[in-house]
Amino acid sequence: MFKILKTENKARRGEFETVHGTIQTPVFMNVGTSAAVKGGISTMDLREVGCQVELSNTYHLHIRPGDDLIYRLGGLHKFFNWDRPILTDSGGFQVFSLAKLRKITEEGVSFSSHMDGKRIFMGPEESMQIQSHLASTIAMAFDECIENPAPYDYVKHSSERTVRWLYRCKAEMDRLCALPDTINKKQMLFGINQGGTYEDLRIANMKAIAELNLDGYAIGGLAVGEEADEMYRIIEAVEPHMPYDKPRYLMGVGTPLNILEAVHRGVDFFDCVMPSRNARHGNLFTWHGKMNINNEKYYDDPRPIDDGCGCPACRHYSRAYIRHLFKAREMLAMRLCVLHNLYFYNELMQKIRDALDAGCYESFYQKYAQILDKRSTT
Repeated sequence: MFKILKTENKARRGEFETVHGTIQTPVFMNVGTSAAVKGGISTMDLREVGCQVELSNTYHLHIRPGDDLIYRLGGLHKFFNWDRPILTDSGGFQVFSLAKLRKITEEGVSFSSHMDGKRIFMGPEESMQIQSHLASTIAMAFDECIENPAPYDYVKHSSERTVRWLYRCKAEMDRLCALPDTINKKQMLFGINQGGTYEDLRIANMKAIAELNLDGYAIGGLAVGEEADEMYRIIEAVEPHMPYDKPRYLMGVGTPLNILEAVHRGVDFFDCVMPSRNARHGNLFTWHGKMNINNEKYYDDPRPIDDGCGCPACRHYSRAYIRHLFKAREMLAMRLCVLHNLYFYNELMQKIRDALDAGCYESFYQKYAQILDKRSTT
């Protein structure tokens, strides 16, 4: 159940109760695509950096090690030792972005695995079955992730099919949750809004999927190359038609500025590989802006990455040392920087929640929107 505790204009402070614990929103989900965050980050580390929700991917776990294996071992929570909520993406994005020689029909998608070329079929029922085996807290509906931009007629046809697929997802999820051998009989289902950058298609799709009274709703198909202003325009068009009393999830977003802007427009859930991916190349987020630790000016800098940061890297190591690790190509460099960025994102969400609790999100938003997207000068 989702409970809105406080609002400030469109921004919402809430709590989402699940079988694996209560999620404080707005929240950023830390992405561990194949049941691990890249950079050598364990679930013990995720607890230390304040992660509330871990996100794993249906497609990748189906390919390797196989959802049957994870099911036999007791589900994803036991598999990688995590006692907090997990959201599993449906695999739709990966099918359409990674898989080769795909063929889309009303039934689903036939495609070749990006790993070994093996032919695989995935449709709404198969996606729900895999996610039921994984026993995640929240399952995402199977949808078609179209390229952006795409012709209006194709987007219309695709978004209508996504609605039909959602009905099949819900029917299959209801069936699976009633089976005696299902690990998580209280698994939740989020629907996904599609429609490209066409406002009328987005609104029609949102109205249609809202009729199913699901546990939550996502805006998908954005953050795939369009300008940020385009993304904000679509959020503003769709938001009034999203159920008020259900969580709202903006998939694959994004930068700290994107998050501030989307919270400002009424979004509750976020995920992105950006903090971990950027960190592995030395690109770091701080409260005084972005920085690259490989820069020559940090050669002999004794300060932590970010003064006052409570992450393991900042508590124990200097900029000079972490830069040295990168230059020496030590794996520890990536690990420390990923820990820092994840801690920063989770702390950002905590500060957003604190600002909403205090009724001062607008001033927080105005202040940090000017800082977080710029290059640090310190």
